[in-house]
Amino acid sequence: MEVWILYGDDIESNADLAHEARRFISEGNKMDVDIKVIKPSQFDILVTQGERESILIDGKAAPLPDFVFPYFNHNDHGYFSLAIVRQLERLGVRVFNGADAIETVRDKFHTHQILAESGIDTPDTMLAKFPVDMKLIEETIGFPVVVKTLNGALGIGVFLVETSNAFYDLMELVGETNPNLQLIFQKFVSVSKGRDLRLLVVHGEVIASMERRAKDGGFKANYSSGASVHDFEPDVEAIDIALRTADVLNIDIGGVDLLFKEGGGYTICEANTFPGFKGLEKASGVNVAKKIIEAMQHELNKNGGISRRMKKQATLNADYATRH
Repeated sequence: MEVWILYGDDIESNADLAHEARRFISEGNKMDVDIKVIKPSQFDILVTQGERESILIDGKAAPLPDFVFPYFNHNDHGYFSLAIVRQLERLGVRVFNGADAIETVRDKFHTHQILAESGIDTPDTMLAKFPVDMKLIEETIGFPVVVKTLNGALGIGVFLVETSNAFYDLMELVGETNPNLQLIFQKFVSVSKGRDLRLLVVHGEVIASMERRAKDGGFKANYSSGASVHDFEPDVEAIDIALRTADVLNIDIGGVDLLFKEGGGYTICEANTFPGFKGLEKASGVNVAKKIIEAMQHELNKNGGISRRMKKQATLNADYATRH
């Protein structure tokens, strides 16, 4: 089986998700799975009716793989990267997290629209409009309020604004410097300040989970920002809400982040189609990279068990037998 990981940074660097890309290669070697990490910038996208078995990489036609896993960091997933995923999907390649799912989840407001429509508990969320109606924010969301950029990741672009005066100052600054910045305002879940849960869903199953706790009484509990990680055994409710979230968002592989609610239960913080799992493997002891590759193998076996490489070799063998 051949798998392409679409990732834009140097995998030997300390960039976001580089460690995870190395883990895929390491586990793939052990499982006799050919893992290639390819940068979106290496592709050229040519739409043609004539050639349906290859795509241009570094200017040359490359045979298609069995699977593709788009593993974009927050700088990668622009229009061009999504166009690559769409092209591969339409050429018949199995993609774990299709372009539509990636695009939906990237838009945090759209995500919450879908979750609310589907009856999945999510904090009240409002799309920003400038000039901001302070009275409306106070009446509908209240203070403190969580302010997020629409497409942020890894805790970047997320702020807790404690008072209406501080909120006014922040909005005045944004309105003066970048009034086209897309923001959302979200109800603060105080009981969950500085801690949340990450459940990793792979192909319809929660394979690992952890609790994250912010350092020094902070607000954001991202491992990449220095939060500590702890093993957590999810209950039926946590598993159910994670699986339902992945289902309605069409996520094959994703991290679902849950906040604790007052009096018990959970509400959705957000979902992520490019989940880092360094902290998750540390906390849970689960070999996440192996589990994801196994899910790809399972999907391939379900669809006949013959990889593109095996099909190509069978064709070459048949041609050779015919000639001789």
